[in-house]
Amino acid sequence: MSRNLYIAAAEKEAGKSMVVLGVMEFLSRHIKHVGFFRPIVGSGTKVDNHIDLIQKRYNLNCNYEEMYGITVSEMIEFINDNNVDAIHQKVIQKYKILEKKCDFVLVEGSDFRDHLSAYEFNFNLQVANNLGCPIIGVLSGRNKSTSEVAYSLQIMQNVMDNEKCTRVGMVVNRANINDLTEIKKILNDHKGEDEIDFVIPEVNSLQNITMRQIKFALNAKHLYGSPESLDFDVTDFKVGAMNLEHFLEHTKQGTMVITPADRIDIIMGIGMTILAGDFPKIAGILLTGTYKPNKIVSRLLDSLKKLPLAVLSTETGTYEAAKNVSNITPLLKPENQRRIATALGHFEANVNLTELGNKISISKTSIRTPLMFEYELFERAKANKKHIVLPEGTDDRILKAADILNRRNVVELTLLGDEQEIIKKASALRIKLEGINIIDPYDNDLINEYAAEYYRLRSHKGVTKEGAKDLMHDVSYLGTMMVHKGHADGMVSGAVHTTLHTIRPAFEFIKTKPGVSIVSSSFFMCLEDKVLVYGDCAVNPNPNAEELADIAISSADTAIMFGIEPRIAMLSYSTGSSGKGTDVDKVRAAAEIVKKRRPDLKTEGPIQYDAAIDASVAKTKLPDSEVAGKATIFIFPDLNTGNNTYKAVQRSANAIAIGPVLQGLNKPVNDLSRGCLVADIVNTVVITAIQAQQED
Repeated sequence: MSRNLYIAAAEKEAGKSMVVLGVMEFLSRHIKHVGFFRPIVGSGTKVDNHIDLIQKRYNLNCNYEEMYGITVSEMIEFINDNNVDAIHQKVIQKYKILEKKCDFVLVEGSDFRDHLSAYEFNFNLQVANNLGCPIIGVLSGRNKSTSEVAYSLQIMQNVMDNEKCTRVGMVVNRANINDLTEIKKILNDHKGEDEIDFVIPEVNSLQNITMRQIKFALNAKHLYGSPESLDFDVTDFKVGAMNLEHFLEHTKQGTMVITPADRIDIIMGIGMTILAGDFPKIAGILLTGTYKPNKIVSRLLDSLKKLPLAVLSTETGTYEAAKNVSNITPLLKPENQRRIATALGHFEANVNLTELGNKISISKTSIRTPLMFEYELFERAKANKKHIVLPEGTDDRILKAADILNRRNVVELTLLGDEQEIIKKASALRIKLEGINIIDPYDNDLINEYAAEYYRLRSHKGVTKEGAKDLMHDVSYLGTMMVHKGHADGMVSGAVHTTLHTIRPAFEFIKTKPGVSIVSSSFFMCLEDKVLVYGDCAVNPNPNAEELADIAISSADTAIMFGIEPRIAMLSYSTGSSGKGTDVDKVRAAAEIVKKRRPDLKTEGPIQYDAAIDASVAKTKLPDSEVAGKATIFIFPDLNTGNNTYKAVQRSANAIAIGPVLQGLNKPVNDLSRGCLVADIVNTVVITAIQAQQED
C-alpha cells in the first residue's frame, strides 16, 4: 500500500493548486498525520504560497524547511555544475526525513518557471519514481478545443509512460463547460487499466486576484478597511485619471480603483458609492505616489475605516502600479475562507472521492480528528440536502456563513429579515445570494396561514388572533413555524437573540419527542484524536435525577446519530459507591434510571472525570467497568459544572466545541452563542441538517 501521492501539472496555469487542496482536504479527513512536500520552491526564506496554504489550513506539525527539497537557485547551481544526481539526492534525503513523521505524504510538483519549464515536468516524473509515489497528472483545458485536449493528453501520457511512472489517473482542469461530455469520453478512451480520470470545468471567480494578493505582491500598506475586506475579489482595475462623474461610469462590481493619493475627489466619491445602495461595489482602492495626505485629507480618509472597503497605498507611480497589478496571478490564500469554500465545493462536485480513496488505498483508522469529524458532517449533509431557515438574516456572520454553505452546496437556505437590508448588506460584503431564499417577516404570503395555525395551537393559553399575527412578525416565531409546518426542515438562530428568544417558540408548539421529558443540549468536543459528547452544558441549570437520566439518554441518541459509540459517564465528585451526599445520590439514582430505561446503553455512575477518561485511573478505581477509561459521553450533574468544564477543556486542550446541539425536540431547532464565529454557524447548520435527516 502506497503511503504517498504525487500531483504534477504538465503546463502553466493548469489549476494544480485547487486539485492539491481538494486531495489534501480528503486525506486530512481520513488520516491523522498527513505530510506535505514540494520538491522545488522559489526560496528557502520567503515561504512558498502553496506550503503556506496547506500548513496553515491543516495545522501541519512541520516547519517550512522540512516541507521542500531544494530551492530554484540551488537547482540551477547543480545544473550548471552538471550534477543533476545531486538534485535528486537532496530531494530524496529531505523527503525521507519528513516521511518518518507522517502516515501519508502528499507531494505537489513544482510550478513552471520560464527558466526551468523545459526541464520541470520530466524532473517531476523522475522525483515521483525516486520517492515511490504514484502520480496524478493535471492538464489544463483552458482555451483548448477538444482535439487540442486529446493531443495534450496523449503527449502527457507518453512522457509518463516513458518514465515508467505508476499512474493513478489524469485530471483535465479548467475545461470549457460546454466540452465536458466530449472530454470525459476522450479521457475514458485514453485511460489505462484501473486508472481514474476526472474533468473539472473552469470557475471564473477562482481566477480573480484579491486585494490581499495585491497588498503582498506590491508590498503595499493597508491603510483602511477590515482584514476581511482584503479578501474581496478584483474582477478588473481602473485608473482614476478622469473626473469623478465620468470615472464612475466605468466602474463595476469588483473594480479596483488605482489613483494618485492626492485625488481626493475620486477617493471620497468612491467612498460615497459604498454608502449608496444602488452603485456597484468596488473591490478597493490603491493609492499611488509619494504624496502624503495633509490633516484634512487624512480625516476624510479616516471616515472610510468603518466601510467594507480596503484602501492600500504604494509609493510606486500610477502607471507602474497598474502594470504590476496586471502581472499578479491568482492564488489560494489560507485567510480567504470564501475562496477556499468555492474551490473545495467545486472540486468535490466534480471528483468522485470514493473512487479516489479506493485508488490510493486509504486504510480506515479508529482515530477521529476534528477535521475528520467536520468532513463526515459535510458529507452526510450533502448526501440528503435539507432546508434550514436562518432567522437572523441581516447579521453579517449569518450572511458569511450562508455564503460558505451555499458555495459548498451543503444545504438549502432561507434567510429571514428585511429583504432590502439583506441585499444591501450582502452587496457590501460581496456575497452572492443566488440560490438562497429571503423572506421578509412583514411582507410575505405566509403570515395569515401561520397566524391561524399558531392561534389554533395556543388559543387555550389566551392567545388572540391579532396577537398571533403580531407574533408571526417575530423572526424566531416565523422561522419556528416554518419548521413546524414542514416549509423548512430545521432552524438555527441565536447569533443576535437570546437562547430563550430562540427556543421559546419550539417549546410552545414543536414540543418534545414522545418519552422525552425535557429539552437538553450537548456539545461535540473535538479533541486531537477523538470526539466526545458533553451534556448538558447550555440549557438545564439543576436537573433532578429523572431529568438527568433523560439528558443522558438524549445525549446517547445524539452520539449514535453522529457515529459515536455511546459509553455514558454520569459524572460526580465521587466514583462508585464510596461517596455520600445529596449531589452524588442524585447522580447514582440517575444512572440507575438510565440502566433500567435503556439497558442497551453502557452506563457508569457516579464516576469522576479522570476515571471516566483516563484508562490508568480507571484500572485503579473501576477495573471491571465497560465505561471507565473509555467514556464517550460525559453527563454533568448541573449546568454550572458542565458549562465551566466544556469551556475549560476548549481553551486548555485546544479542543473545538461544536454546539450546543438541542436534543429532545420533535424537529431540529438549534441555538447559537451570541459570540459565535462564522465557523460555529456553519457547523451548527450542518448538524441541524443531519438531525433533520433522521425525521425522514
